[in-house]
Amino acid sequence: MSGAPREPAKGHSRDLQQSIQQYLLRIGPVDETTFRLQPTAASNQPYTPTAPKALPKISIETMETAFMDSGTTVDKGENARLSSFIGAISIADLVKTTLGPKGMDKILQRISEHDQSISVTNDGATILKSINLDNAAAKVLVDIARVQDEEVGDGTTSVAVLCGELLREAEDLIAQRIHPQTIAEGWRLARTAARSALESSAVDNSSDDELFRSDLFRIARTTLSSKLLTYDKDYFANLAVDAVMRLRGSNNIDHIQILKKAGGHLRDSYLEEGFLLDKKIGVGQPKRIVGAKILLANTSMDTDKIKIYGSKVRVDSLNKVAEIEEAEKERMRQKCEKIIAHGCNVFINRQLIYNLPESIFTDRGVMAIEHADFDGIERLAAVTGGEVVSTFDRPDLVTMGECDVIEEVMIGEDKVLRLGGCKSGEACSIVLRGASSHVLDEAERSLHDALCILTATVKDPRIIYGGGCTEILMAQAIDRLVESTPGKKALAMAAFARALRQLPAIVADNGGYDSAELVTQLRAAHASGKNTYGLDMYNGTIGDMKELGVAESFKSKLCVLLSASEAAEMILRVDDIIKCAPRARDGGY
Repeated sequence: MSGAPREPAKGHSRDLQQSIQQYLLRIGPVDETTFRLQPTAASNQPYTPTAPKALPKISIETMETAFMDSGTTVDKGENARLSSFIGAISIADLVKTTLGPKGMDKILQRISEHDQSISVTNDGATILKSINLDNAAAKVLVDIARVQDEEVGDGTTSVAVLCGELLREAEDLIAQRIHPQTIAEGWRLARTAARSALESSAVDNSSDDELFRSDLFRIARTTLSSKLLTYDKDYFANLAVDAVMRLRGSNNIDHIQILKKAGGHLRDSYLEEGFLLDKKIGVGQPKRIVGAKILLANTSMDTDKIKIYGSKVRVDSLNKVAEIEEAEKERMRQKCEKIIAHGCNVFINRQLIYNLPESIFTDRGVMAIEHADFDGIERLAAVTGGEVVSTFDRPDLVTMGECDVIEEVMIGEDKVLRLGGCKSGEACSIVLRGASSHVLDEAERSLHDALCILTATVKDPRIIYGGGCTEILMAQAIDRLVESTPGKKALAMAAFARALRQLPAIVADNGGYDSAELVTQLRAAHASGKNTYGLDMYNGTIGDMKELGVAESFKSKLCVLLSASEAAEMILRVDDIIKCAPRARDGGY
């Protein structure tokens, strides 16, 4: 029949099998169990292949590696969480020895080829931002410390330590097979209870000026207790409070200038009612001007000389060069006349003032001050009420600064300019004296923290008691809520309370005291209704913080609580860490 299949020739199937095997041998090694020809029962039937074995299962990690570019790595699950916890906890442990009035200092030494300088500090934000880190979670702690420093100026170490203690407690909870989301839910409930307890314990004396000034003084003393200035904290606390009270609520800390002069002792520092400018007056110009009208400028006053850089002048005689120079000088004379036409008797320029314009100002009896850097000229504009100008064609549109007197005064062996009776009456300067530049730098950081926390307290005048008082108070409020909270999130809330109690324990440890004994005494005192008790670090006991005058800013403590718990929750929720190399530019550059 024409439609029937053609019978294979005898021996055809065996020849086909041999041909296939020879082909497979030529193309390389092949697993014969995957593809094998087997003879059937009838010798005249063709061989049929058996079904291949099932392919092995491919893991998710293998699939991710297959489609990711080189230079990309993924840490998953426990490895990612462990890496985050270890990085954040190690950073917290690095700075926790600086916490409290008995905290230790750190030496930061730069190892750059061109910079081998050192600095001695116990400021948490300064320490953390000086460290180069490769761990993502550790960078989160550095960032919250930086934000705390910019927001309120104090509590930078506390926020990093509290975040580290929360993650240490979370590590134990995860080891008990509690899900991170359950821990985060419990932390949020604990944070709400702690905030309510903190707000209920706050005291506001802003309606009474004398009491409010006393509160500011106590806050400044507490802030300076853990700094280099601790042995003169009463003196410097008064300086800081006087400076902030002069601001009269404007809270513009730029009006307070800190001037460092090496020599003498820290106790020789003082508050100058006026603005000090560490610059020199031009040669032959008046050293004292009463009723100063100040023109502030950012303009080039060195064009009386030809600048050859990047330009060419082709002349056929030296007389032509002299003519060009004379033309430049004439332009400078006209510019000086325009400046004098404003009616000023003091000219302060951000840039240099060369010899010709200086001599012109000297002949006209104008005091000229050069090279007031950008920060200096901006601060001068703020305190004298003037504007920084660059062109001088419209004197009617220029607002000049004013002050009662400008004169030279001596600080140690150096001469500085004093601007007294500025238009902005809140301007003042704090002159710091010290034995070395390292002492002065740390004293400036300490005083700056005190000024920042005081200005934050003026905005939000509520205060709380320090010495670990509020931490124990918040922990007890959380413990009371734990008793009525069902489920595993109650374990997370109890862990939050333990982390809060670790802060006074670390402060006691840094002072060389028995932290377990002091913290248990403190808990018992709060349980008996003594809600203002905290750690007396100078006697190694517990005491009434209200009587001892240990106070802190409510805003600072609230920022520590919220920032640390939110950062810890963010790190806790991480389950993958993906590291990617930068994408290469097209063109190979």
